[in-house]
Amino acid sequence: MADGKEYISCPDELGCIHISEDVLAVTAAAAALEVEGVGSLAANLGSDIVEMLAGRKNLSKGVRVTVTENSVTVDISILVKYGSTIQEVAKAVQDAVFGAIENASGFTVEGVNVHVAGVTFDHARKPKQG
Repeated sequence: MADGKEYISCPDELGCIHISEDVLAVTAAAAALEVEGVGSLAANLGSDIVEMLAGRKNLSKGVRVTVTENSVTVDISILVKYGSTIQEVAKAVQDAVFGAIENASGFTVEGVNVHVAGVTFDHARKPKQG
């Protein structure tokens, strides 16, 4: 695995299974975005600028996966929709990401740290009556 990415290796009776940290990050991002009250993921400023200059959009912006042995820790930054209860949304994101990573990879999830970076507002206007 000489492409510079970090992989989690899982020995098996038939060989080894290598899972990229990027795969786990995209899995976490997808799970978080399905939670009611999540407006979007919040990108890290430095990585967002690099992606913009390179002309790429990363599906896992705002997600950092840390791997130790057979366990995973996820840090995820989100924007919460205005009117949602921040603690409820954050807890739902923790549960969703925890379950998605464990189900997809079989690895133990040590923790899911949710960072609420801001609030998003719905700019759609309701039609005027009359």
